Amino acid sequence: MLSKFVATATLVAGLAISSVSAISNITAVGSKFFTGDGNQFFIKGVAYQLTDDDPLTDGNQCQLDASLMKTLGANTIRVYHVDPTADHSACMTAFANAGIYLFVDLDTFTTAITQDDPHWNQTQLTAFEKVLDEFQQYDNTAGVFVGNEILTMPNGSDAAPYIKAAARDVKAYRDSKGYRPVPVGYSAADIAALRPMLQNYVACGTNSSENLDFFSLNAYEWCGDSSYTASGYSQLEMNATSYPIPIFLSETGCNTNPPRTFQDQVAIFDPTDMGQTWSGAIIYEWIEETNNYGLVSYGATVAATATQGVGGFIRSGTPMPVSPDFSNLQSVWSSVSPSAVQMSAYSPSNTPPPCPAMTSGIWLVDGNVKLPTLGQSGNVATSATAAPTGSGTGTATGSAASATATKKSSASGGKEIVGMSVGLAGVMLAFVWWL
Repeated sequence: MLSKFVATATLVAGLAISSVSAISNITAVGSKFFTGDGNQFFIKGVAYQLTDDDPLTDGNQCQLDASLMKTLGANTIRVYHVDPTADHSACMTAFANAGIYLFVDLDTFTTAITQDDPHWNQTQLTAFEKVLDEFQQYDNTAGVFVGNEILTMPNGSDAAPYIKAAARDVKAYRDSKGYRPVPVGYSAADIAALRPMLQNYVACGTNSSENLDFFSLNAYEWCGDSSYTASGYSQLEMNATSYPIPIFLSETGCNTNPPRTFQDQVAIFDPTDMGQTWSGAIIYEWIEETNNYGLVSYGATVAATATQGVGGFIRSGTPMPVSPDFSNLQSVWSSVSPSAVQMSAYSPSNTPPPCPAMTSGIWLVDGNVKLPTLGQSGNVATSATAAPTGSGTGTATGSAASATATKKSSASGGKEIVGMSVGLAGVMLAFVWWL
């Protein structure tokens, strides 16, 4: 049966990828995403980073993967790292033909904003602009991230204004170039003590040019046979009921109690739980690696030094479903029916939340502080210092480096350890704060 399935997938993937099917642009309106034809868009996504460098340059591989993703029921991929100088047309066409959209990170290991040394300069902005230049041309680019898990500790909250500054400048560049309004957002670590303040901060204030177009969360709270309440998802919903911009899970899929049954997806799309507020979820991740989060594999493991693989795993060829995770997710996604609204019938009514005040030891940004200018560094809430425009970019160190770099490197392994460590730190932090 499996051989027949693989043969069929290969045959379908072999069809010419030059045939382009029309796919509507995604826009953010109020607290929801809509397609160009006015339908509300819910994300059913997978994290897709076959290699450290760029998984969107091999059209034949993308065709193979897109075909199986369509069978899975996915309509979105998230890619953490790309080369803006490469040709992505074949891959983007392959995914478009399968009805699959892309959320792509703008930063790299050397241009990311960090909590240890927050700064925002011309070098970083130029690098972000190059990625936007490349991907805005594709109709199935659904959105871009200006950062991933930048804040992981309370003393890192000083970096929050730099997230908004990056979004402000990327949006200004997007508009100055006459590009369509590709949504610009952020992917946050699930730190319980920081989450409510950060979530509100990126959407607060009346100047929409400085606010994010969407907010997303990397959350691994629902593990095994949990529930809407026990997992903490009910609290996520409570904190987002009046949120004015789209919100979704940019990573999820806890695997500490295998096999993964993905019952959290039922709650996310159920209109009586989270479906009226949240815009879906991205499952971590597509490729099977040491961390056992994969939905597919490309063959048996090989020696870590083998030339045909990276880190002991083959990263190309015909994708083969990992059982039972693949079929479990496929079954759940096919069963959920979110309650959608047509854009023509939708009138956004949620207003920006108040900017959170400083909370000693927890949140260090006091209200709607003036955002950093290009070339600025340091704590903008107290004594920010100016740095020369275009000064050298920093590299992540400490906890920020481990949280961001390992999640963005699909070929490096160890992601689940970092994710769980960050999550545990958040739980402990919230407990101390409660005491």
